[in-house]
Amino acid sequence: MTARRRKGRSPKGPGAGLDTAAILRIFRESGKPLSDKEVARSLQGTAFKFHDLRHMLENLGEAGKLIRVQKGWGLLESMRLLTGVLEISRSGVGYVLPDDKRRKDIFIHPKDIGDAWHGDRVAVAVTRERKDKNHEGRVARVIERGVATLPCRVIKRMAPDLFLCRPTDARHSMSFMVDYIPPTPEDPVPGPEDIMNVGVGEKLEYKLYSGKGLELLGAQGDVAVQERLVKLNHDIPGPFPPKTINEAEALPEAPGEADFAGRKDLRDLTFVTIDGAKARDFDDAIYVKKRGRAYTLWVAIADVSHYVPEGSALDAEALERGNSYYFPQSVEPMLPERLSNGLCSLNPNVPRLAMVAEIDFSAKGLPGRTDIYPAVIESKARLTYAQVNRALLLDDEAEREKIAAVLPMLTTAEVLARAINAVRTERGNLDFDLPEPEILFNFQGETQDIRPKVRHFGHQIVEEFMIAANEAVARFLTEKDAPVLYRVHPEPDPTKLEAFFKLLATTDLAPKLPPTPGPGDLATMLRAASGTDLDFLVSRIALRTMMQASYSPKLDGHFGLASTCYCHFTSPIRRYADLVVHRSIKNVLAGKTVPEKKLARLAKVAEHISRRERVAMEAEREILKRVTVLFLADKVSRRFTGVVSSIADFGFWVELKEVMAEGMVRLSSLSDDYYTYFPERHELIGERTGRRFRLGQSVEVELTGVDMGRLSVDLGLVEGGEAPLALPTAKRKSSRRRRK
Repeated sequence: MTARRRKGRSPKGPGAGLDTAAILRIFRESGKPLSDKEVARSLQGTAFKFHDLRHMLENLGEAGKLIRVQKGWGLLESMRLLTGVLEISRSGVGYVLPDDKRRKDIFIHPKDIGDAWHGDRVAVAVTRERKDKNHEGRVARVIERGVATLPCRVIKRMAPDLFLCRPTDARHSMSFMVDYIPPTPEDPVPGPEDIMNVGVGEKLEYKLYSGKGLELLGAQGDVAVQERLVKLNHDIPGPFPPKTINEAEALPEAPGEADFAGRKDLRDLTFVTIDGAKARDFDDAIYVKKRGRAYTLWVAIADVSHYVPEGSALDAEALERGNSYYFPQSVEPMLPERLSNGLCSLNPNVPRLAMVAEIDFSAKGLPGRTDIYPAVIESKARLTYAQVNRALLLDDEAEREKIAAVLPMLTTAEVLARAINAVRTERGNLDFDLPEPEILFNFQGETQDIRPKVRHFGHQIVEEFMIAANEAVARFLTEKDAPVLYRVHPEPDPTKLEAFFKLLATTDLAPKLPPTPGPGDLATMLRAASGTDLDFLVSRIALRTMMQASYSPKLDGHFGLASTCYCHFTSPIRRYADLVVHRSIKNVLAGKTVPEKKLARLAKVAEHISRRERVAMEAEREILKRVTVLFLADKVSRRFTGVVSSIADFGFWVELKEVMAEGMVRLSSLSDDYYTYFPERHELIGERTGRRFRLGQSVEVELTGVDMGRLSVDLGLVEGGEAPLALPTAKRKSSRRRRK
C-alpha cells in the first residue's frame, strides 16, 4: 500500500513516517556529514514530506544531536569538538579562544552562537576550514556560563515586582524578566534607565531569561553607577577578603630598626618622588649625582615583597587581581590601602624600605656599572609633574624657590634623562606620543570636560629612569641565570607591516624608504613623518601594526622599546609582575636557587597576569566610552571640528578637537554619492564626485546622536566641512559600499 502512495505522502500526517533513531543511524553508517537530499535518498521506502525531514533535522540540531556544517549536517558525536571561551563583539560576531593555545581562534557567525553568551566556556565544532584565515565553527553546547550576575538596564515595569531588563554590556543580546522587591518600603522602585545587578536564571524562551534583582545600583546617568557596572561587567575585584585585610592590619604602621638590618642606609640622599597631583601611592623615588662628566642614578622602589610573603593571603589576593584597576573616580588596588597608600608608599620625610637599582651612566647616557640591593631611604619631597615642569622647563621663579632644596638634583636629572632618551631614540625606540584623555569633574561628580592629558619632559624624566632601571634589573637577573618574568613585545604583524610600507610608497615619504623595509625601519619612518602633513596617517597606521605586549618567562625582547632584555621592576604596589621580579632579586642576593616546581609555575603566572592586564585595559576603555557618551548626551546638534581617525567600508571615525572624544560618520548619512573604499590607502572616494576622505583629514561635523546601549557617538558631516583633496590617479583594489 505504501508503494502506491505518491512520493513524500505520509499516511498519518506530516512526518509520521520519520524516525529520529533511523535518521541518526543513517548518519552513523555514512561516516561523514550529509546534506538534506542525501538523508532523503537514504530514507527511500519511508513515507515523508521533504519539509518535515528538514524540520526534524533542525530539531535534532537544537537537541544537540546534529550540527550544521557547510553543506548540510554532521553527527555531533562524530565531530571533533574543541573547547574554549566564547568572546562576542558588539557587532554580534564571535570567536572561540581554544583551551589548546596552539590553535587559532575560531570564528563564529551570529547564527551559529545559539544560546551561548559572551564569556561562556563552550564546546565548538569546526564547520569550515580555511587555509589563511580563522576556521569557522558552531557552538555545540555551553559547558559553563561565564557569568552568574549581570548589570542590566531597566526597560519597563511589567508588574509590581517584575521588570523587563537588558544587559548594559552590548555583547549580551538577551533580555531578562527580573523579580525585584526593594529591601525596605522606603527604598526606591526601579524606573526606566535605572541600572540593576541581576542574578541570571532559567531560559524562558528564545533570548529571554528569568532573573532575580540583587541590587539597584542607581541612575544610568551617574558616573559612579557607570563605574560600578563596568566593574561588574569585567569581573573587577572589589573589597578585599577578611583574611587579606587581617594580614594587612597586623603589619606595623612604619618600619622599625630591625627591618633595616642588612640594608644600605640611603636616608641622607636627596631622593624625591614625582607623580600626578592626585596620586596616593608612591612606589618609586629617584636621585641623580654628577661624577665629573658622568652620572650615577639611584632608582628606589618600594620593597613590597618584605611585607607580602609568597603564599600569604595578601600574596594570593594580589596574584588573583594581577594589577590595580583605575577608573575616573575610583581605584580597585592590588593591595589593601594600608600597604599601597601607607607602609609601602614612599611618602616624604619617613623611612621606607626599598629595593634600589644604582646605575652609572656616561656623559652620553650609556649605562655602565650596575648594583641592585635592598636599602632604607627617606624621600625629601613629594613633587608633581606640574611642579617639575614649572620649575625646570618654564623657569617659574616662585616654583623654583619652593623646591630650592632639591632643584640642583632635578637639574642634573633632566640632563641625564635627555641623554638616556637620545640613546633610546638612536637604537629605534618607538614613541607614538598619542594623547591620552583626562576626565575633569565638578564638585557634584559630573563630567565637566574630557581633554588631552598635558605631557611634557617632566613626565619623561621619570619614564626614562624607570625604563633604565627595568632594563638594568632584567640584565642583572639574566646574567645571574635567575628566573625572570620578562616584559615582552613581539615584532609587528608581518602582513600589516607590509601593507604599511606599501602605503608609504604612495606618499611623499617613498624616497626615504629602504629597498627592502622591515621592522627595524619603523622608527625611522615615524621620525621622517614627524611634523609633516603625513604625521597623523603614519603614526596611526604604524600603531595598528603593533602586537600586544605581555609577560613571559622567556627572553624575547621588547620591540616597542627597542630593548633586548626588559622586565617590570618599578611598580610592585600595582603590578604583580614586579613583585615576582623583586623576589627573584632577593633569591639571587641570598644565593638561593628556585625549585623546579616554582619555575614551571612561572609560565602560568605570566599567562594569568597578562590576562588580568587585558581585563584592566578593556574596563578602562569601556568606562571612558560610557563617560564620553554621558558627557555628549546634551550636546546633540552641536558642531565640532575634528580629524578622520579611522576608515571602514561603511563610514569613518572622527576624533573631535573641542572635546577628546570619537564618533562615526556613516556612509548612509551621505546623500551626494556612492563611495568606494580603498583599504590599502585607507581612503573613501566618491564614484561620481571624486570626493575623498582619508586619515588625518580635517572635517567639520555635527553631533546627531548618542546611544548608551551601543556606546556609540553618531556624527553627521557638515557639507563643505572637509579639506578638499585631489583624487589620486592610481587605481587600486577597492571595496565598494553603496549608501544604505
